[in-house]
Amino acid sequence: MPFNKIFALVNPLLYSFLFFLSFQSAAQESADKIIAVVGKEIILQSDLEIQVLQMKQQNPSFADSNKCLILQEMIIAKLLKAQAERDSVIVSEEDIDGRIENKLRYFIQMYGSKEKLEQLSGKTIYQIKEDNRDAIRDQMIAEKMQGQILDNIKITPADVEKFYKKIPVDSLPFFPAIVEVGQIVIDPPVSQEMTDYARQKLEEIRKDILDGKKSFENAAGIYSDDPGSRDNGGRYDGVTRNGGYAPEFVSAAFKLQNGEISPIVKTKFGYHIIQMIQRRGEEADIRHILIKAEVTSADFKKAMEKLDSVRNLLVSGKMSFPEAVGKFSTDEAAKRTGGMIADPNTGVSELDMTKLDAGMVLMLDSLKQGDYSAPHIFMTEMRDKSCRIVYLRTRTAPHKANLKDDYNRIMEVALANKKQTKIQNWVKSKLPTYYIKVAPEYQGCKTLGDWVTSTLTSK
Repeated sequence: MPFNKIFALVNPLLYSFLFFLSFQSAAQESADKIIAVVGKEIILQSDLEIQVLQMKQQNPSFADSNKCLILQEMIIAKLLKAQAERDSVIVSEEDIDGRIENKLRYFIQMYGSKEKLEQLSGKTIYQIKEDNRDAIRDQMIAEKMQGQILDNIKITPADVEKFYKKIPVDSLPFFPAIVEVGQIVIDPPVSQEMTDYARQKLEEIRKDILDGKKSFENAAGIYSDDPGSRDNGGRYDGVTRNGGYAPEFVSAAFKLQNGEISPIVKTKFGYHIIQMIQRRGEEADIRHILIKAEVTSADFKKAMEKLDSVRNLLVSGKMSFPEAVGKFSTDEAAKRTGGMIADPNTGVSELDMTKLDAGMVLMLDSLKQGDYSAPHIFMTEMRDKSCRIVYLRTRTAPHKANLKDDYNRIMEVALANKKQTKIQNWVKSKLPTYYIKVAPEYQGCKTLGDWVTSTLTSK
C-alpha cells in the first residue's frame, strides 16, 4: 500500500463495530443483503454502509472507493472473533458493561440528556444497551485476539530507515508547518472575599430551593456556571464514580437519596450543590449547580506579574523550561509533559499548525524558535480565562516527509505497517481453515486478493 494511504489510515488493522443507534443511519432502512460470510458469521450490506457513514462523519474527505478496504477489515474482525472462540479467548461481562456505559455517556452528552437520546432512538436506555451488547462483545473479543497476535511487535531505528527508503518519492506526503509548543499556565489567585461571596450566593440559592421558592432545574438554568449542564437544568445522566468527575463531587452525589439535595460541596471547579434524580446501583442521574468565585482584574494582574518574573528567569537562562513548569505552573496535567502540548490521541508533541486554534497560530507567527511569548490572558478548554506564556521549542517549515524532521511520524506509520503485515500474514495462515464467501459485486476488490473461497449466489 502506498505510504500516503497507510499514513491516512494509521490504525487500519481493525475497524470497530461502532456503537450506533437506529436514528443515526438511513442505511439501516435499506434491505439487509448478505455481502459476505465468514464461517458461521455474516456481514450485511447495511453493516458496511454504517461503517462507511461513520468514517465519513469522522473524515468528510473519506472516499467511497475505500469500501473494499473497510470490507476487508470487517472480514478480518470476523476471523479474529472466530479464532478467539477456537482459542477460548473471552472478555468479562463487567468489561462489556463498562464499554457500553462509556459509549452511552458519550451519546447522552452529545444529545443533552438520557430522555433526548431515548426520544431520538425510539428505545429505552435498557433496550439500547441490550441491542448493542452482542456487537460490543464481538468487538472486544476481536480486539483481545488481535492484541495477542500483535503482542511484542517492536520497531527499531533501522526498521524505520528501511521502511522510509522503500517509499517512492512521489508517494511522500507534503506536511504543513510542524511545531513543538509548550506553555506555562498560572491561574489567577482568587481572593478570599470573592470565594466567600461565591459560597454565600450558593447557600442562598440552596435555601430558596429548599423553601420551595425556586425549582432546582430553573435555578440551575439561571445561576449555574457550568455551561455543560446549565441549558439542561443542571442535569447529568449516567454519572459513575469513575466517570471523570471530581472525587468530592461523586462522593457527595452517591450519598444522596432520590430527590435529596446535598450540602455545599467544594471541588477544584468551585462550589456545587447536587440533587439526586435517580440512582441505579453505581450509576446515577443528577442535577447540580456550580458557582465559581469571580476572578477580578487585580487577580489577573498578580498572575501576569508572576509570569513576567518566570519569563525573565527563562530568557536569562537561570531556569530551564521544564523546571519552570514544575515549579510555577498551576496546570497539573502539564507538569507530566514538561509543559509541552501534545496530541491527546498519540502523545506526540510535534503538532500540525493547521490543527491549532487561530489565536495560537497568530502568536507563534511572531515567535522565533526558542522564544517565549509575553504573558497574556487566554481561554482554556473549560472556557475559563487564565494566564500563560508560550514557548516555541521547534518549528519545521512546510515540506515533504523526511527522516530528519518527521522521524516520529514515519516511525508511527512504519509500526502500523509492520502490524498490518503481521495481521495479513496471520490471516493468510488461517484462511485455509475457514469458509469465506463474498457477493459478486465485491469480487473485484483487490484488497481481498485470493481470500475468497467462493462467490455468494445472487437471488
